[in-house]
Amino acid sequence: MKSLKAPMGWNSWDCYGASVTEDIIRANADFMSANLLKYGWEYIVVDIQWYEPSADTHEYHPFTELCMDEYSRLIPDEKRFPSSKDGRGFAPLAEYVHSLGLKFGIHIMRGIPRQAVAKNVPIKGTDVHARDIAHTASICAWNSDMYGLNPVAVGAQAYYDSLFELYASWGVDFVKVDDICVVYRRINQDYDYSGREEIEMIAAAIQHCGRDIVLSLSPGPAMVEQADHLRKYANMWRITNDFWDRWEDITEMFMRCRNWSPYVSNGCFPDCDMLPVGHISIRGCEHGVFERNTLLTRPEQRTMLTLWSIFRSPLMLGCELTDLDEWTLGLITNPEVLALLKDSRNAREILNVCDTIAWQAEDEQGNTYLAVFNLGNLPAKREITLDKLGLSGEYTVHDLWGDQPDAVVSSGIVCSIDTHGAVLFKLTTKS
Repeated sequence: MKSLKAPMGWNSWDCYGASVTEDIIRANADFMSANLLKYGWEYIVVDIQWYEPSADTHEYHPFTELCMDEYSRLIPDEKRFPSSKDGRGFAPLAEYVHSLGLKFGIHIMRGIPRQAVAKNVPIKGTDVHARDIAHTASICAWNSDMYGLNPVAVGAQAYYDSLFELYASWGVDFVKVDDICVVYRRINQDYDYSGREEIEMIAAAIQHCGRDIVLSLSPGPAMVEQADHLRKYANMWRITNDFWDRWEDITEMFMRCRNWSPYVSNGCFPDCDMLPVGHISIRGCEHGVFERNTLLTRPEQRTMLTLWSIFRSPLMLGCELTDLDEWTLGLITNPEVLALLKDSRNAREILNVCDTIAWQAEDEQGNTYLAVFNLGNLPAKREITLDKLGLSGEYTVHDLWGDQPDAVVSSGIVCSIDTHGAVLFKLTTKS
């Protein structure tokens, strides 16, 4: 499915790691429907290891027993997701999410469960078994659940087809596929785009399943040299490792967004990863910091959302929604800022001098958007001239964050920017 707008939603990882439960999913879905849906937030995504009965944090339990059906397909743990009992899988939970006007997503790892290979479980609709299609040398460096698939093995495509047939029957709208695209080769000390065939098989399985499903790839980070292949087969793909609430992670994203900006288009969205705002890490320990409110300052959070929006990254909230504070709620429900995801185009970096970075974009109505970022450790005052934007004449300047009233300019825009902060303007020709 080629969505014209970058997906917006909520993902359980930043708060609950592998341990999220059905009641948490339902509560966050309720909040999104009541408070965020009208602003474009619509996906509820269950992240990794929903099939792992003992999951309790961000940490994984190596080689633990997983919940699996008779065809080598992982299924939800009934204790954590009670509505999945009697073979119903995620269908009841997806139906509930859909009843709220939202869309339902899940996380999967590429490949086939190692336990299916150990037991040599059959593959649905074929005469082959798990051992016949597994690539046992293709493993994840940080999770022991899966083997990759041998793309030339008879039955490999049939296995992915059976997976997405199951997900379609559950009513899944979004699938995030992890540990795919990039493998680090220690011998060569380089990255290799080794997941090409599995990406193609997954994309084919989505085409075969008869349901529109957004394909999100989580390679961490994707290789810009493979942009054409990613654009052909996926809707969105991670351009970074796991992104957390550290200022240095934000500063690094400016370079990544600059490199990927030529490849953003409707239905094809390089992904800056989740937004660690609000209350996060409830069952986590990333970077040695446990349950907390985001460590990003308010200006830093605004910088993050401004960059993600003008770049047109997918937006996935990582916080517990039900206890959002008013400031954070206001940050993520600014309709003029969020409109950039759908209305803007041709975003690119136009200035990168010392601690100042500026981005420009346009829309189909002829309006110009300008984002200016202060990466320095002191407040700054900057001027961006109209000729820097390729403009001349008189323009009405509208502050999308609402900090200052509209103004008419004919030479340039002078702006005051907080430490690690951002400003975002819309320029309209004055008639």
